[in-house]
Amino acid sequence: MIEGWEIKKLGSVAFLQRGFDLPAKNRVKGKIPVISSAGISGFHNKAQADSPGVVTGRYGSIGEVFYVEEDYWPLNTALWVKNFFGNDPKFIYYVLSRIDYKKFSGKTGVPGVNRNDLHSIKISLPPLSEQKKISQILSTWDKAVKAVEGLIENSKTQKKALMSQLLTGKTRLEKLGSQALGFVKLGSLCAVRRGASPRPIQDSKWFSEKGRGWVRISDVTASSTEFLESTSQYLSSLGAKKSVPVEPGELIMSICATIGVPKIVGIPVCIHDGFVVFRDMKDDLAVEFLYYYLWFASEKLANSGQPGTQKNLNIAMVKNILIPFMSLEEQQKIAKILSAADKEIRLLEKEKTFIKQQKKILLQQLLTGKHRVVLDDPVPESEPA
Repeated sequence: MIEGWEIKKLGSVAFLQRGFDLPAKNRVKGKIPVISSAGISGFHNKAQADSPGVVTGRYGSIGEVFYVEEDYWPLNTALWVKNFFGNDPKFIYYVLSRIDYKKFSGKTGVPGVNRNDLHSIKISLPPLSEQKKISQILSTWDKAVKAVEGLIENSKTQKKALMSQLLTGKTRLEKLGSQALGFVKLGSLCAVRRGASPRPIQDSKWFSEKGRGWVRISDVTASSTEFLESTSQYLSSLGAKKSVPVEPGELIMSICATIGVPKIVGIPVCIHDGFVVFRDMKDDLAVEFLYYYLWFASEKLANSGQPGTQKNLNIAMVKNILIPFMSLEEQQKIAKILSAADKEIRLLEKEKTFIKQQKKILLQQLLTGKHRVVLDDPVPESEPA
């Protein structure tokens, strides 16, 4: 046992209470945040809990823990700390953040946790003064994460503005933009081929541990770069014969369910009928430029999809997409500018991941007493590098 610390059940340190029902139709316009299992889900004119507060998911979405610095309304899908028993609320927030909620999730199809199971968890509890110091240290790391998140959002906003200007011709690059801007149908610049799937798709003979990558929507949405470098599934040689092969350097785009996600393929793959591949591009069309233009137009494409159980685009609709006609040199320059913006965002995302990983390690060390804080040491005002 750690000197000066106590072993207690969570229920005697932080009493969790089920939130209150508040249908959207009963909410009155106000500034009080309504906190659900997923965070702020709206606002109301009345609070049910005083700040500071700690809220976590009870039903539906579990695993997230929220620290609330203003009076709030905890929704019935959430659990909120009704009594901190004199402990530091921010420290309790960090304690709850370490819990593996999936271990306590119910066995039904919808995730959920029972507060009595959580109350029975044994935790190591330091004195109040040490709790506050630990909270101060970890809060510094939280501020660092938020600072980087702010930079990421700013970079994304700047990139969006660049795309809006450069890809629509509102801003032309000096000297390169002397040619009058016009729009041409995509089908006049390249061929569009739809993918194909081996049937029945559930048959295991179509798949293998190695072979050609089998591109799914989750693969393209998970990739943070313009290139697709891996897939979660692979086709056997038999399965590949029933599909459409795509080679590295070719551009694909999703046309079903999640519409308009383009990727430049970096490995040999096959695409199913929820994708198209752009081939036989004319020499005056840069594949990188087309990638960025399709990404820029993705929201518009999604809204133009055919209605049904899930929206989709057909080949004719893809061929009729209007592309700004610019010189190849200007296209390449625009793609280079936007690629640099993407690189900056990825570097910031990497920095954010690193800070969060370091904080997770520190959280484990501080809350288990493996690393003891010195109460007289000042907390650094600058964020961790």
